[in-house]
Amino acid sequence: MTVLVCSDLDRTLIYSAAAFALDGPDETMPRLLCVEFYQGAPLSYMTEPSARTLEALSAAAAFVPTTTRTPEQYRRIHLLEKPPAYAICANGGHILVDGEEDPAWAQTVRSRVADGCAPLADVRHHLVQASGDFVLKLRTASDLFAYAVVDRAALPSGWVDDLTGWCAERGWRTSLQGRKVYCLPACLTKAAAAGEVARRAGASTTLAAGDSLLDIELLEAADLSIRPAHGELHDTGWTSPTASVTAARGIAAGEEIADWLLAHATEP
Repeated sequence: MTVLVCSDLDRTLIYSAAAFALDGPDETMPRLLCVEFYQGAPLSYMTEPSARTLEALSAAAAFVPTTTRTPEQYRRIHLLEKPPAYAICANGGHILVDGEEDPAWAQTVRSRVADGCAPLADVRHHLVQASGDFVLKLRTASDLFAYAVVDRAALPSGWVDDLTGWCAERGWRTSLQGRKVYCLPACLTKAAAAGEVARRAGASTTLAAGDSLLDIELLEAADLSIRPAHGELHDTGWTSPTASVTAARGIAAGEEIADWLLAHATEP
């Protein structure tokens, strides 16, 4: 019987230097493996034990990277020697099969989004109108959702809350992750895509990991899940009867999550 393992990437399994949360003298720091370059510069890392654990996990279970990144952003990441058979991108907007986008799933998602919430153009227009000097960039992703790159130190108090309320009235939701504020259709979920992959893979059990509000449905739909002791879910105190929490924070939590996923994927 197949075990499906769906894990978020950024600040769950992989980390930028700003998210390492490493303490102690330099000589005690772990050796890190760079798994992503952006514009020729190293960007994302995991510990070397994490990388070895993920290789073992991919051999023992159906490991599915499950991310809000677009397919283009996801393809910059090299977690495994052999890419996984499935990946979920754009918060469930795309399912990649052997690296190629599944057009039927993409069309299903777009029809669902069109029927269930306000148009992306309206949300982007509102973001433009509500922006100030604290917004460094505005982007759309896969023609499905929008996000703003912000200066966290200059972000006005209550701005995200106001945006959240405006979006909720139109069938959208928000998530603050690092320097990015996401606005996504409420019906665009990782859990829906994970359910489709589980059906195709014939999975009997699903494990999941994630750190943000956008991961809640995925974690709740899984048989067992884990989140790190940092991020949006930790800040809001989210938990569930089937969810575990790491003891560590930062990149050390990523290693702990990989170990937990492998242990539960291979237990009798």
